[in-house]
Amino acid sequence: MHYLYILYSEKISRYYIGESPDIVNRLEQHNAHYFKKSFTKAADDWQIVVSMQLNSRKDAIYLEKFIKRMKSKTFIQKIVKDTDILLDILSKKP
Repeated sequence: MHYLYILYSEKISRYYIGESPDIVNRLEQHNAHYFKKSFTKAADDWQIVVSMQLNSRKDAIYLEKFIKRMKSKTFIQKIVKDTDILLDILSKKP
């Protein structure tokens, strides 16, 4: 199993989209600045606002890239309110 996740930091009012087989460990890594050159080093109060368990890493990466390509905070906020949007995106995957 693999996860797509969306993190939110109140400190910088930003979202971060990622994928991982272990989201609890990954959240700890982001908040501890384990990834020195990562965008997430800008804050230490990241919280998981969306997590979706998927059957494959391929699907998680597909959704991650789709969301990042949108480059829209509004789109991410819609996903946070209604995660079924992600299922719709996957169902239309080529």
